[in-house]
Amino acid sequence: MALEMMIRERLDAQPILLMTHLVCGYPSLEANRRMLKIMSEAGVALVEFQFPFSEPTADGPLFCHANQEALAAGVRIADCFDLMKQTSAAVSFAPLMMGYYNTVFKMGHAVFCKRLQEAGGRGMILPDLPPEEAGDLETLADEAGLDMIHLMAPTTSDERLKMIAAHGRGLFYCVARGGVTGAHTDFGTELDAYLKRCRAHTSLPLAVGFGVSRPEDIDFLKGRADVAVIGTAALRAWEDGGENGYRAFILSLAESSQRA
Repeated sequence: MALEMMIRERLDAQPILLMTHLVCGYPSLEANRRMLKIMSEAGVALVEFQFPFSEPTADGPLFCHANQEALAAGVRIADCFDLMKQTSAAVSFAPLMMGYYNTVFKMGHAVFCKRLQEAGGRGMILPDLPPEEAGDLETLADEAGLDMIHLMAPTTSDERLKMIAAHGRGLFYCVARGGVTGAHTDFGTELDAYLKRCRAHTSLPLAVGFGVSRPEDIDFLKGRADVAVIGTAALRAWEDGGENGYRAFILSLAESSQRA
């Protein structure tokens, strides 16, 4: 099923969906499997599998640390594909690759798309690859049934939003503020106006990330976006409270997402 169609079908049953995130191999691949089980049990709709990279330029300190530790532990691209493949057949969420273009470039566009498809991936998010520079990667992704998910940002002009929208596949990732992951986001009038600008340029589902961390944030996004992205806050919940703290955190957000 196409990613957009899956999202729309699930939105028939609840006002907003959850997308969660993990860094493959941090704190360990076994911990990742326990995280994924909790995500699935909570009814998460989409999961970003971040492939560790040495220079994760869109990420804040916690995710940078996680990337470094995963690489130091010897986690490789093959491990990320294996984790996704082991998971994709047994869960109801859509797995997405999240990472940086160098990972794809080194493997080769065609090989990467084939490996991601074979692992059960549904798409990819590459924050450092502008749509106009995607070249044949976008074509090869389409042929493999993968959606290249592009980013929109508050600093993006209307002219550029229109260009990005023309490359739309599956959904758009709307960055809620400037900067990197993990910092505070003001859920107020400026974010509301920005999301209205994004909506004016596309009918595809909008996912909002960077700073979503509380049920109140999810409540704010209802009616303004289609997917709430939980990244740093989820990893911090694991760091602070272990598996039980992580489960309680994810379930609290899932409950909010399902409440009209």
